[in-house]
Amino acid sequence: MKKLLFILYIFLASSLFAQMEQVGWIAKFGVAGGFTPSLVMPNLGPLNSQIKNFGLDEISSNGVFSYGGAGYVYVLFVPNLRIGGIGFGGSSLTESNIGGLNRKAEYNYSLAGITLEYTLPFINNMAVSVGAILGSGEVEIDLYQNQGNADWDDVWTDFNAPNNTTNRQLKNNFYTITPTLNIDIPVNRFIAVRVGAGYVMSLSDSWTVDEYWELKNVPDDLNGNSFFLQTGVFIGFFAF
Repeated sequence: MKKLLFILYIFLASSLFAQMEQVGWIAKFGVAGGFTPSLVMPNLGPLNSQIKNFGLDEISSNGVFSYGGAGYVYVLFVPNLRIGGIGFGGSSLTESNIGGLNRKAEYNYSLAGITLEYTLPFINNMAVSVGAILGSGEVEIDLYQNQGNADWDDVWTDFNAPNNTTNRQLKNNFYTITPTLNIDIPVNRFIAVRVGAGYVMSLSDSWTVDEYWELKNVPDDLNGNSFFLQTGVFIGFFAF
């Protein structure tokens, strides 16, 4: 472990000196990873209009709280450019008992990808970075109806004689290019706090129902497009 830490220290120090030698003190440097809670705000209008017909309250339009992680490292061949990765996901639901039946609708949102960011060199004592996430995401909508209990045999006979138990799973898988703006404020050389935002632009998306069947005629505005706000605490090494 001591040898590994020593090698890591030598790597970080040599990278920092190389960065300074190439571009001077203006260039940013750092390597870090951390926890990144986010608030995702997709368009839930088309879904909520159907949920009301299902007899449930709407899923909150205030946003879907999600959590995940991110990390990055500044590269040496392009001053102030950092490359990393990010992933986060969360869910929101509404449920109720209607006429003796338990009903629930759950909305799940997740995103993961590679991050490319350029940190503005003329801003000191913090890192203000513009960039993008290149990756993929998923929207999953789960609908449940049941009587609150079931026997083992009922699970298998439902397929031949459907009763009041119904579960449907709708999925939208998409690729994305997501513009981002992040501000990392160092507490010291080893801890930084992040605030940021981005807009997920879904590309080449497709819907399925129950894991297999293609789902057609989905409203155009029910997709992975979403504005999100992000916070985070990062641990690493920073020279802003």
